[in-house]
Amino acid sequence: MPVRSDLAGIEDAECTILHVDMDAFYVSVELLSRPDLRGRAVIAGSPSGRSVVLSASYEARRFGVRSAMPMATAMRLCPHAVIVEPHHDRYAEVSASVMNIFGTITPLVEQLSVDEAFLDVSGSLRRLGSPRTIGELIRSTIHRELGITASVGIAGTKFVAKIASTRCKPDGLLLIPEARTVEYLHTLPVSALWGVGARTQEVLARLGIRTVEDVARTPVSVLQRTLGATGTQVHQLAWGKDPRPVTVSRQEKSIGAEETFAADVSDDDTLKAELLRLAHRTASRLRSAHLQAGGVSLKLRYADFSTLTRSRRLPEPADSAHALYSAATKLLESLGERPLSVRLIGIRTERLETATGSSHQLTIDRQDDNWRLAEQALDRVNGKFGASMVMPARLLGPRPSQQDKNPFGGPSNE
Repeated sequence: MPVRSDLAGIEDAECTILHVDMDAFYVSVELLSRPDLRGRAVIAGSPSGRSVVLSASYEARRFGVRSAMPMATAMRLCPHAVIVEPHHDRYAEVSASVMNIFGTITPLVEQLSVDEAFLDVSGSLRRLGSPRTIGELIRSTIHRELGITASVGIAGTKFVAKIASTRCKPDGLLLIPEARTVEYLHTLPVSALWGVGARTQEVLARLGIRTVEDVARTPVSVLQRTLGATGTQVHQLAWGKDPRPVTVSRQEKSIGAEETFAADVSDDDTLKAELLRLAHRTASRLRSAHLQAGGVSLKLRYADFSTLTRSRRLPEPADSAHALYSAATKLLESLGERPLSVRLIGIRTERLETATGSSHQLTIDRQDDNWRLAEQALDRVNGKFGASMVMPARLLGPRPSQQDKNPFGGPSNE
């Protein structure tokens, strides 16, 4: 049932900004194929070594488990939790379906991550009803069609809508009326403001500033001296002022994957084998998004945590693992002797464009097309029977890597 508050009975047609956030998205997607785990403490991620929590069910969160927490810490806090391996291709598929649902509501969708977005529904009121009605429609459609839940915050600004969705999780809806926005904000701790992290909280606490209302009552000049340029923004947010419009998301700029090794790696064969695995994972994601890459980037993180990246253009746009792997290995070889062993390796494709059947250059031996056709066959088999059911023979056997990081960026605020 939706989570309500004393503000829920007040409708406000000016509250046309929605922030929609999936609840425990990665775990929720995993539970679609593991309904037997519903109601239990579940953690998405690898159970070993240096891995971190990708997502945790709310049952696990009651024990203090959080996204991006080291898995070893999570398992100490919640030893009875069930650990499930991530399936990023499935997350991408469900995410695309969620965004398609948003697109039926309004063309003004600003996707923030794989599982959240801002919507401006001002042009949809006549067709679909009030902002609250639209929010409930979104929640019910996502649950009915995808089997997962979403929380919806509704307000007159992006900042306040984001706060509302956070405050009504999980599986809730909260509308904060324009007339009561400041009243509501001034009940919150200062940490609710964008730009106020742990260090800034400490700085403000030394001035006796602990709530949003404290910030609002502090002269801007004091905040500017204390926080610099951020001071003005924080003060405006404390009064509910956020003029930023919903900006329609542009086409994804890059797609990639990376792995952290359980033990640092020095030999080229192991690194190249992992590059091949990452190339197949990335190419599959390109094809599922109907995109091709015009460039490839290689990322290495050494044992001392220093990070190096190298990029190169492809001779023609590609979405095959063969082309990505070839470019990535050339980048690796171009580095020469490495100063330290490697902790993490990654591939990222750039200069993305929509794939079209005519974009592939014809070659005499057709080798490139043969690779692509073979990989498309892999997509069909793995799509029917599960990811990694069929793979190149070189990738069979034990893996030195143990953590598949989130290819969509940092952990989401679930």
